[in-house]
Amino acid sequence: MHELPVIKSILDICLKHATINSANKILTIELKVGEMSDLEPEWMQRYFDFVSKGSIAEGAKLVIEKTPVLFQCDACSHQFKIDIKNLKAAKCPECGTDKCTLISGSEYYISNIGVI
Repeated sequence: MHELPVIKSILDICLKHATINSANKILTIELKVGEMSDLEPEWMQRYFDFVSKGSIAEGAKLVIEKTPVLFQCDACSHQFKIDIKNLKAAKCPECGTDKCTLISGSEYYISNIGVI
């Protein structure tokens, strides 16, 4: 159910931008969603279908791209991907330190809005 407020916010942003740009219909909304996010694509689309009824976004499809978990080593600045199952054991593959900063994988944002 936590998807509902997120989807409502995404819809509001898209409607605002569509209005500013004199769009008649929103066809697609491309989203980047981090692998660490617990947002489920199927539920995101279901909630979107529900909250967009009667708007210019009704019938729009969400195109969701999962973004990988990416860390940067605090010691040597090496950036590396890690499987979400191995987060607790995250160590830099270059220097071996476990002092790393998350730089991607927990975000969600609109990357593109397809309109006519």
